[in-house]
Amino acid sequence: MSVLRAEAIAKSFRAPRTEWHRVLSWFLPARALRHEKRILHDIDFEVGAGEAVGIVGQNGAGKSTLLKILAGTMQPTGGKVHVDGRVAALLELGMGFNPDMTGRANALNTAGLMGFSRAQAEAALPAIEDFAEIGDYFDQPIRIYSSGMQVRLAFAVATAFRPEILIIDEALSVGDAYFQHKSFDRIRQFRAAGTTLLLVSHDRAAVVALCDRAILIDKGTIRMDGHPESVLDLYNALIAEKEGYAVSQTIGADGRARTVSGTGEAAIDKVALLDETGAETDIVKVGARVTLRVDASLAARIPGLVVGYMIKDRLGQPVFGTNTHHLGRPMQALDAGEKLSLRFTFDVNFGEGNYSLAVALHEGDTHLGRNYCWQDLALTFSVVNTAQPRFVGMAWAPPELELVR
Repeated sequence: MSVLRAEAIAKSFRAPRTEWHRVLSWFLPARALRHEKRILHDIDFEVGAGEAVGIVGQNGAGKSTLLKILAGTMQPTGGKVHVDGRVAALLELGMGFNPDMTGRANALNTAGLMGFSRAQAEAALPAIEDFAEIGDYFDQPIRIYSSGMQVRLAFAVATAFRPEILIIDEALSVGDAYFQHKSFDRIRQFRAAGTTLLLVSHDRAAVVALCDRAILIDKGTIRMDGHPESVLDLYNALIAEKEGYAVSQTIGADGRARTVSGTGEAAIDKVALLDETGAETDIVKVGARVTLRVDASLAARIPGLVVGYMIKDRLGQPVFGTNTHHLGRPMQALDAGEKLSLRFTFDVNFGEGNYSLAVALHEGDTHLGRNYCWQDLALTFSVVNTAQPRFVGMAWAPPELELVR
C-alpha cells in the first residue's frame, strides 16, 4: 500500500529573460518580459509504507523542488500529490527558525507548527535537548549558532515525534561525523518501526545503506527508478556524459542494470576471476588467493593507460580499490589495435557475502581525468567460509590471541 503518490507533478517559474529585461520590468508589464522556466515535468512514482527511497541527481536537476512539493511547502504547477500520514521534513537548514529566539523557544514554536499541542511540545523538550547535544546554547538565540548546531536542533525537533513519512534533503551532510551516525541510527529505528523515508543525498554510502530503491532525477524528469547501486552507477556515468563520454546500460541475468561509460578509445573485452588452478570462478573461500584478469583492446593511440578496479559489497559500498598508477606500474604508449591482459592477484580477506567488481581504463591517477572505459558490475562473486573459525563482518582479520595474567 502506498503512503505517498506523485501524479504528473510539474513545476515552472517565471523569470526575466535577461538582466536587461529585469531592468525594463521596473517600467513595463513584467509578464511580457518573463519566460517560463520548467523545473519539473511528468514526475510519477509511488512510495510504499515503510519503504526508503533515495532521490539523486545533479545540482539543478529539481530534487529539492520535488521534495518541497511532496512536503507541502511548495505547490506544483500541475499534477497532484497524495499523502497518507504525517510528514516530517528536514529540508533547508534551520528553515522556519527565528534567529532572535532561543533554541528552546524555536523548538516549542516548530513543534506547534507541526500540529502538536503546547503540552506535547513541552513534554518533548527534554528529549529534543538531549538529542541535539548543544549544551547551554539551547537557551541562546539561534543567530549565534553554527551551521552544525542548527542542523542538530532542526533534526532533533523534526524527529522528536516519529512521523509516518520522513523527508530529508542533504541537511545531515552539514553535521559532524558523530552526529551523522547518531542521526542515521534514529532513521534506522524509525524505519524499523514503519516510517517511510525519502532522502536526497550526494552521499552514495548513505543512499545504499538506508534505501530500498533510488530515483534519478535528470533535467526535471525521472531518468531511472530502481536498485540503488544501479541508479547511482548511472548517475555517476551521467556526470561523465557531460564531458562528452558515451553512456549505455544493459540488464544482466540477475535483473541489475550494468552501466558502461567512456570515450571508447579503449574497451574492456573480458573480466574474469580465477582460482589458484587458473579456472574461472564466482565462488571463493575466505582467505583464498584469486586472480582478477582484465582483457582490453585499444581503438586509438593512448600515451599512458591506467587500469583499475573496485570491489564493492552487496550494497554497492566500496570495499577495496586500486589501479596500476597507485601500484607503481606505469604503462608506456600503446597503439591502436593493440590488445593486453592484466592480472591482479590478491587474497580474499573478506567476510561471507556477495560482492561485485567495477573495472576502469583511464588516464592519470583516477578516472576523473580521462575515462576511456568504465564498467560497473563487470562481474559478481560470492565469498563463503568453509575452513576458517566463525566470525562476523566484512573483513577477515584473524588475530593472534595472547592471555596475560
